[in-house]
Amino acid sequence: MHGTLKTKTHDEPKSRRKSSNGLRAEIVELRARLAEAEETLRAIRGGEVDALLVSQPGGDQIFTLKGVDHAYRVLVEEMNEGAATLNADGVIHYCNNSLASLLGISLEKVIGSSLQRYVPPEFLPAFDQFIQRSLRGSGKAELSLKKETGALLPVLLSGRRLPLDEVRGISVIITDVAAQKETEETLRDAYVEIKKLEEQLQAENRYLLEEVKLLHTHENIVGNSEAIRSVLKQVEQVAGTDSTVLIQGETGTGKELLANAIHTLSLRKGRLLVKVNCAALPPTLIESELFGREKGAFTGSHARQMGRFELADGGTLFLDEISEMPLELQTKLLRVLQDGEFERLGSPKTIKVSVRLITATNRDLNQYVREGRFREDLFYRLNIFPIFVPPLRERKEDILPLAWSFIQEFGTRMGKRIESIPRKGIETLQNYGWPGNVRELRNVIERAMIMTTGPVLRIEIPKSIEAKNGRPGTLEEIESRHIIDVLNSRGWRVSGKGGAAEILGLNPKTLESRMKKLGIQRKK
Repeated sequence: MHGTLKTKTHDEPKSRRKSSNGLRAEIVELRARLAEAEETLRAIRGGEVDALLVSQPGGDQIFTLKGVDHAYRVLVEEMNEGAATLNADGVIHYCNNSLASLLGISLEKVIGSSLQRYVPPEFLPAFDQFIQRSLRGSGKAELSLKKETGALLPVLLSGRRLPLDEVRGISVIITDVAAQKETEETLRDAYVEIKKLEEQLQAENRYLLEEVKLLHTHENIVGNSEAIRSVLKQVEQVAGTDSTVLIQGETGTGKELLANAIHTLSLRKGRLLVKVNCAALPPTLIESELFGREKGAFTGSHARQMGRFELADGGTLFLDEISEMPLELQTKLLRVLQDGEFERLGSPKTIKVSVRLITATNRDLNQYVREGRFREDLFYRLNIFPIFVPPLRERKEDILPLAWSFIQEFGTRMGKRIESIPRKGIETLQNYGWPGNVRELRNVIERAMIMTTGPVLRIEIPKSIEAKNGRPGTLEEIESRHIIDVLNSRGWRVSGKGGAAEILGLNPKTLESRMKKLGIQRKK
């Protein structure tokens, strides 16, 4: 039950010269007065009294403590948020324990101090505006307060003008939003990560759609020769590592198939195998294709593009015809191999990736290094595990198994059933030199399948090609003659259905690049 608590003020002792007994009595009296004051404060805070009667020399004075004020005090003290009343200058007249706890300072030190003292300089303009808005009615501000330890605490201030005529001030609720800020930051980071994964997924889907169109129909490596068994053994040895692999061999020997096999047997098989033909791209576009670009990085770049290295992160990147990579880009490729990092064109931001690199070439890179056309340090990084694919003429025992695999492939596609190959046809296949290797064999079988109407496959090597088969020359000369012969047979039509590119099993851009490199032009 609430009541009235009586207390009184005390006069100064008339004389300061006291005996020891008098001093002891005074100490006892001071202790009693201190205990009385503490009890009075406890009773007021606890709401145990409705009024306070203070006895003074000039008469008694009563201070009322209404029940509604008590309920308000209890509510404020129980709040998790900080609460305070400030005068117009921001001086704290009252605050609850929660505010003192937020600031890491005792309640006694907070009361009577200016709240502005805990506001860092960069937030003072916002704090001053908050005070002025609150004095006019209400205001809000989001800023940071400086704790006793010096740490910054993000808070939300909500203020209202005090409804008292005799006092010009505001009441303030101070909410700790550190956890909210952390949650928002986590959500922002999660959103950025989701957007990055979404962008990567879209890029992967676009790439896979392109790959489906270009996917080599002969998925398995066929052959029984000792040479191909030795190659496959090397593939198994290196597949489980992350070492770079350099596959060397003539055009059409199946270097891309070996790259597929290495990836399929590797620990990265669950991620993409991204393929880039360095000879099929103009030198000006190779860098943006490999490393990506930002919007506006150069004329015509209207959107940001993820590069193939970024797309292959966690997987494998296959760079075919690596010998055709420009010297200025070889330095950037070397950095990716050494540090696993690069920058998109037009961006200073460094991107880190984990990519297993497989390269292939039909050129003699040692000769390129000697001629200064290929960096020596890059060659040593790429040549950690070299695999040489022998040409078809050096593994003739593989010709017949390969021929039958192509017969089955085209038979299914064309709706034809081939039961046998005449002895003469087998001898033709075995005696031919196959400068175009497995790719050329596949084209010859396709032509034979088109020409054959019965169950016996009739095989003929085109006369123009067969006549030149025995002519000596370099690999480039043989390749050039073969491309010219196919172009002549197709009326120099490069792309489209039945074009030279399709017959040669090449992308039209790759064929055009090879023609330019070999100096092949149609005679007028």
